[in-house]
Amino acid sequence: MKTKLAYLLLLALLLVAPFLVYPVFLMKLLCFALFASAFNLILGYGGLLSFGHAAFFGGAGYFTGHALKVWGLPTELGILAGALGAALMGLAIGQLAIRRHGIYFAMITLAMAQMAYFLFVTSSFTGGENGLQGIPRGTALGLFDLQNNLTLYYFVLAICALGIGLIARTVRSPFGQVLAAIRDNENRARSLGYDIERYKLLAFVLSAGLAGLAGATKTVVFQLASLTDVHWHMSGEVVLMTLLGGLGTLAGPAVGAGVIVTLQNYLASGPLSAWVPVVLGVIFVICVLAFRRGIVGELRALIRNSF
Repeated sequence: MKTKLAYLLLLALLLVAPFLVYPVFLMKLLCFALFASAFNLILGYGGLLSFGHAAFFGGAGYFTGHALKVWGLPTELGILAGALGAALMGLAIGQLAIRRHGIYFAMITLAMAQMAYFLFVTSSFTGGENGLQGIPRGTALGLFDLQNNLTLYYFVLAICALGIGLIARTVRSPFGQVLAAIRDNENRARSLGYDIERYKLLAFVLSAGLAGLAGATKTVVFQLASLTDVHWHMSGEVVLMTLLGGLGTLAGPAVGAGVIVTLQNYLASGPLSAWVPVVLGVIFVICVLAFRRGIVGELRALIRNSF
């Protein structure tokens, strides 16, 4: 009951938020919240550390940008094309990486993401170093003009809510329970007859597709697909967001994304603009040393110990 009430209060807050805060900033925050939640699906619940998720996030942006600008697809289909493209990339990379463990898995995902980065740099459909600019926002359902930031905000909110809702449903399903069992003790799960590689691959593809959904939506918001979103720095940022908010929690990645995006937004226009990476690095070190369970994890432990 308390959980449902908290979700209702959060929904009410999100509905009125664009009247209090700049909508474009809120949309960026929502996109990164979905991105971090998608990453948390494989790291927090699957125990798989990927250093290549920027390839899915940024790659979907290019696919969506091309679909909207060159093919002239409706906005919904363009975003769907980006998410499906990211899922197919996840399938290809996952087939190569999923049989490896630990640092070897992480390095394979990083190497494949770097290959994707150089592919996007040299491909003509991406616009190279200039990226894809002037991507049309179009309309939602052919009725609602997405050039209006307020209308676009509620469109983005609906997409991100559906994506995070799918993640929540997944981790609470039998599939999610098996995934957690594999994370905790892979050999025991294998001895019980579960196809470990199949479960890991499915989780990896789902995570890639949802990361792509976030990247495709961000492309529509900013009408831009650039190399920044496919760079390995972006993979590092989503790791930081997830760890800062709380690994293996549903709300943690969104909280972590909110903190990082807010810091980047406000520090970039202040006297510390050149020190943003340093500030984020210090936050990461403090998080690892002082509260390894993240913001949400520490709050949960505090509440549990208080009662």
